[in-house]
Amino acid sequence: MSKLLENIHRAVNIGLVNEMKIVADRMGIDIHEVIRAAATKPFGFVPYYPGPGLGGHCIPIDPFYLTWKAREYGVHTRFIELAGEVNASMPDYVVGKVAAALNTQRKALMGSRILVLGIAYKKNVDDMRESPSVILMEKLRDKGAEISYSDPHIPAFPKLREHHFDLSSVALTPKALAEYDCVVLATDHDRFDYAMIKANARLIVDSRGKFLEAQKNVVKA
Repeated sequence: MSKLLENIHRAVNIGLVNEMKIVADRMGIDIHEVIRAAATKPFGFVPYYPGPGLGGHCIPIDPFYLTWKAREYGVHTRFIELAGEVNASMPDYVVGKVAAALNTQRKALMGSRILVLGIAYKKNVDDMRESPSVILMEKLRDKGAEISYSDPHIPAFPKLREHHFDLSSVALTPKALAEYDCVVLATDHDRFDYAMIKANARLIVDSRGKFLEAQKNVVKA
């Protein structure tokens, strides 16, 4: 129960900040600036950060063990299920942001060349279990985009039971970046050269809040 509580605590708070991200975006407010300001309070606030969804072998899955078990006791775990719905909708939210960003460049999502940065479920690891990046790649591919990825921790897309891509990691160079219609930051590995990415990508959709300064070629997602 302690393990479930810890995972549910994270899932619910990530769901909350993902929902706040959507609200803030509609208001023209940068949610990451809001989080940084709120985190200056010396007590009572723990910063959680939005992203393209939940990944890993614990947080996206374990809370629903309790949801299932709670039904045996006549309890409807509404917070857990609502957080799950919000977090599961995040890849679709990012896809919408990509489509809207390409539209400003007079390009359609169908036929666009898109480079996804980071396919591990969190930064600085090679673990792809339940990675929202893979769901994002599939949704973009289903809409007709030509997908590539770059991940310094995963040189080739592994054989997975449910997800199939015959791809190898693209080496990030100024020339390579300039060849894509859009670069989507899905997992913010420290080994990425963000200054080089910003300087050479035509269009960046940032789902991790890594690009702090407002830039013409950066769209927050």
